[in-house]
Amino acid sequence: MLLSAAALLWAVPAEAQSACGERTKFIETLAKNYQESPSAFGIAGQRNLVELFVSKAGTWTMLVTHPTGMSCIVAAGQSWEEFPPAGPKMTGL
Repeated sequence: MLLSAAALLWAVPAEAQSACGERTKFIETLAKNYQESPSAFGIAGQRNLVELFVSKAGTWTMLVTHPTGMSCIVAAGQSWEEFPPAGPKMTGL
């Protein structure tokens, strides 16, 4: 049922989305059904892990994992595009 809820997120408006569960299940589903793999991560607040999963086709999912181990999909979409990496800052000029 959890995987079904995650699959339905793409058809539900953002303000109505709420799917939480075991992190490994989300990662498996994103890889298998959407070919999404980890692209970036960061820490939100003091202890929440925020991860971005992206596919070559441009689909993307943002997953937040709480210290308790509970993960929630907080956003998902299409047409993800990467900016070219920024070069190093020039100093001393």
